Amino acid sequence: MKVNRATPPVSVVPVLSYPDVRAAVTWLSAAFGFVERTRIGERHRAQMSIGVDGAVIVAELHGDKTENAEQVTHLVRVVVDSVDGQFERARAQSAHVIEPPTDREYGERDCTLEDLAGHRWQFAETLRDVAPEEFGCQTVAPWPSSPGD
Repeated sequence: MKVNRATPPVSVVPVLSYPDVRAAVTWLSAAFGFVERTRIGERHRAQMSIGVDGAVIVAELHGDKTENAEQVTHLVRVVVDSVDGQFERARAQSAHVIEPPTDREYGERDCTLEDLAGHRWQFAETLRDVAPEEFGCQTVAPWPSSPGD
């Protein structure tokens, strides 16, 4: 897996949306032992770790809706070798496209798809290593460089 300091160093990351990101970070830290690693704006997002290889992204709750009008509160982010290949594979199986492959300022290319049950999946490919500070974020505590750090 390519290294990018702007993203969690794991392959699968749940993205959970909360109405108050800072309150969620405080609560997840106190209740479950998560550690905040990267703060992306005061209210927008935070990347958190747990244990030696667990990660979660806490995101601001938006007005996104599923087709059945329920508010979207989560998606699963999966790092792959080729976003374009994954996108075409999923489309061939009739996955609903939420967002086509898009290059991001933080060194990733990703797309968002919805599966047959309405679950949202974001597939991401690392294009380059970017420090969070390069696009206005704050490193609160660096990610461990290897398990156990």
